[in-house]
Parts: sequence; structure tokens; C-alpha cells
Amino acid sequence: MADIILFHSVLGLRPIERHLAERLRARGHAVALPDLYQGAATDDLDEGFAIKARIGWGAICLKAREALAPMPGDAVPAGISIGAGVVAEFWASRPLAAGVPLLHGLATVPANTRPGLPIRLHVADTDPLFPEPDVSAWQESAEAAKADVQVFRYPNTGHYFSDPALPDYNATAAAQLWSRSLAFLT
Repeated sequence: MADIILFHSVLGLRPIERHLAERLRARGHAVALPDLYQGAATDDLDEGFAIKARIGWGAICLKAREALAPMPGDAVPAGISIGAGVVAEFWASRPLAAGVPLLHGLATVPANTRPGLPIRLHVADTDPLFPEPDVSAWQESAEAAKADVQVFRYPNTGHYFSDPALPDYNATAAAQLWSRSLAFLT
């Protein structure tokens, strides 16, 4: 089973991330779930960005690096929404990662990406935060790095469609995302 470090969305560490971590642990994975916002969390996107600004990107990334430090070199860095941006901050320094799942967000693909690295991106088909041209450019960069990349686009969904506490929630798309993600990590 895999060692996984899961970075939460811009909304902070919330029940959806805790639930996902428990599902992964129930399948035998070791999961680290750092709270990058020091206890702050919200269901409102604007408030989430305000919390992020108040804490500061540097402090968020420092906390992420501290949480990642004891993890083995092949640990799987997983990011949800802005958590994918956190993954991007240290991905280049973790070339042995067993895989990289990105949910609801993009992470810059580093130049030293290992050929064949499994990467899975899950995004809403019409996500205003990650529009189609950005997703296509990201996919091209991952393919140019010779990664084993798959992009899953979910039609008729909003940005964070997998969280039942949010208005964007889509039960069918969420079930498909979790099924694909759990299979990828197993």
C-alpha cells in the first residue's frame, strides 16, 4: 500500500478531506493530512482565499514541507484544488513519488518529472478556475515530460463537485472521481 500526503483545498481542512483519508486508511494506505490553515476552515470560496492570504503562501508551503519531511521518497503527494498548487511547490524535489493525483486543481509539471510517472488529473469540464485551455496546456506539458498522464473531465459540474457540503456537488461525478482515485492509489 502507498504512503500518501493529502493537501486540502483553499477552504481548509474539512470533513471531505478527513473522510477521504479514512477511506484510504481503510484500504491499508498510510495517510498524512496536514492542516495548512492551522484550524481555519470555511465553506465559502472567497473566505477561503482570504484565509489563504492572511496565512500567506510561504507559511502554507513551509507547513506542507514540514509534513512531507518524514515521508518516504516514494510517497504520493495528492492535492485538492489549491492543494495541487502546494504539490507543485515541492514536486521537483520528490522525483521518486509513486504517483501524483490532482483533484480539482493543476500543479506545474516539473522539468525533472520521471518518465512514466503516473499522474491523474480530475477537473470539472467547465471549471472557471481551471478553464479548458489551461487544462489542455497542462496535459501537453505532462505528456512532453513523458509522464503516464490521464485527464478526467467531468461534464455538468462545478469546481469542487466532489464535496457534498458545497453547492457544486454532483453525486454521480463525485462517485466516479472517488472510484477512479481509489483505484489509482491501490
